[in-house]
Amino acid sequence: MLSLILLLVLQSPAERAILEVEYNRAEDVSALLKALQSPDVRLQSRAARTAGRLERPALGEAVIPLLRSSDVGVRREAIGALAQMKAFFDFGALIGGETDGSVRAVIYEAMGRAMPGRAESEAPLVLGLKDKDQTARRGAARGLESRIRLNLKTARPDPATIKALREAIRDSEDSRLRQFALLALNAAGDQDPATFDIALLDGDPQVRRLAVLGSKRWVEDRSPMVRLEAMRLAGTCEKAFLAIRNQEPSGHVVLAAVDRLGTQVCDPLRIAQLVDQGKDWRIRARALVSLAKVAPALARERLPRSIAGSPWQARAYAATVAALLKDQAALEVLVRDPDQNVAAEAMTTFDDAVRALSSDHSGLLLASAAKLLGSGELKSVAPMILATIKRLTRAGRATLRDPRQKLIEVLGTSRDLVSIEGLRPLLDDRDPAVALAAANVLSEATGKPVTARTIRYVPEPLPSGAALRSLDGATAVIRMKDLGPMTLQLLPDESPATVATFAELAEAGAYNGLTIHRVVPNFVLQGGSPGANEYDALTPQFMRDELGFTSNERGTFGISTRGHDT
Repeated sequence: MLSLILLLVLQSPAERAILEVEYNRAEDVSALLKALQSPDVRLQSRAARTAGRLERPALGEAVIPLLRSSDVGVRREAIGALAQMKAFFDFGALIGGETDGSVRAVIYEAMGRAMPGRAESEAPLVLGLKDKDQTARRGAARGLESRIRLNLKTARPDPATIKALREAIRDSEDSRLRQFALLALNAAGDQDPATFDIALLDGDPQVRRLAVLGSKRWVEDRSPMVRLEAMRLAGTCEKAFLAIRNQEPSGHVVLAAVDRLGTQVCDPLRIAQLVDQGKDWRIRARALVSLAKVAPALARERLPRSIAGSPWQARAYAATVAALLKDQAALEVLVRDPDQNVAAEAMTTFDDAVRALSSDHSGLLLASAAKLLGSGELKSVAPMILATIKRLTRAGRATLRDPRQKLIEVLGTSRDLVSIEGLRPLLDDRDPAVALAAANVLSEATGKPVTARTIRYVPEPLPSGAALRSLDGATAVIRMKDLGPMTLQLLPDESPATVATFAELAEAGAYNGLTIHRVVPNFVLQGGSPGANEYDALTPQFMRDELGFTSNERGTFGISTRGHDT
């Protein structure tokens, strides 16, 4: 359950006007242009941020004058905006004249993000690793990581760059810099043992974890995040069994060990013992997956008990096992499971897919569409597919985009021209992506060009000024069953529309009783979906992206996205 503490702050009419332009992705940007020329540095910063979020390179000319501002924050926002809108700009020319290290850091990051990577940007970034300011050096390392990762398919980093990154790890004790440098070297596939030796001695577990990722070495380490990577990449059968038997304190490491038993083809009798006697359902369920890979017959004997297991996530693992074993009888039971995530995991037949068309669960509908696509029997159920698309459309939830798009694609392969013609009303759909999908299918089916009439998505009205003002200083308290509370500081100044939506849902109790449905150790925990999956959103309509300098680093909360401005 979430509760909110709300305080009051003022918002000027000019700021509101900028926010309206940003939120509506408006064509008329006169209010934005006026704000960019304002002497008010707060207004300039807000306007530059909005210009970046609109992602229109043509606005670059209006932002460039802010690079000469005496205010550090304005210069940072202007550089960030030019990078976000992908304006063609020589960021390297700014380095020599910039006196503030935090601004130089942003310049280096912008140089690294430029796509495609300009060849002449690599050398200045390498020089930036020796910048006199520590923050700037971090920015240069981060810029190199972005540049290498984004351009790896078309351009390998220069040997001098690899050498400089190794030296930065060797000569600097700054863990943040080392993290970015290791990410860059790992992306480049560099395998320098001496560099990994240094990184594995760093006091920061994130640095040591990245060293394990790059080297794929087995290490004993006091941090569970490092032990997890070691188990995933270098765990042997004995190391895995040892971690499980000795009750390794991190549950994530234990589960990684259980998974490793299947990839390493370990002793099936010992794995079977875990299936039978594992201390909780997670160990038992994942041990059964490993057993199915190593000894299918032993797994088949134990599958019936898992099919009747609880919670539903355990039955979802049982469906994975049944699919591995090609146990059709077990799959036929699981595909009718009351939990639709289990049913989606167990779906294998055309009839299963047709039956699932009556569902409103996005995950199950997507599984249905994947199974129907390419079937020789598709024409016989084309009217039913069209009816499903129409039903989802009538629901008025833009966040049902994924299943609607996929079912439109499936219908397009049915060769049922009557049903395909039934997509024409979608040319005016609120969602331009759905309208375009319908236009493409109609064009291909009729042999005549059909154009989507919806050009852009129009969101719900922006919350009132009073509603946004009330959110300044707000916090949210999340109470997890058996774990206690945690308090989030919300950032309405950075992401006003997102925070307003979150607050409205929280105050209405929309999050109450929902789960953390996705746990990927060392990456992300995700929750808040009423369908307990990646596809069913809590909001009926899309939310705007509100990207800025606040990073989704460890210890932060953010909003998952299924695409730009969703």
